[in-house]
Amino acid sequence: MVYHHKFATIAEAKLAVFEYIESFYNRKRRHLVFGYLTPCQYESLLYNQAMAANG
Repeated sequence: MVYHHKFATIAEAKLAVFEYIESFYNRKRRHLVFGYLTPCQYESLLYNQAMAANG
């Protein structure tokens, strides 16, 4: 992402990288630690398990 865009300032580059990490990489990317689920999928799994245990 960074290599395909020219940024006017360092602050602009930092903001773009932060937005990329927070909006795509951390939320949509599958993670080994979560059993190759996305963070959203893993959160739903934990929620459903907790509801079933309390249910």
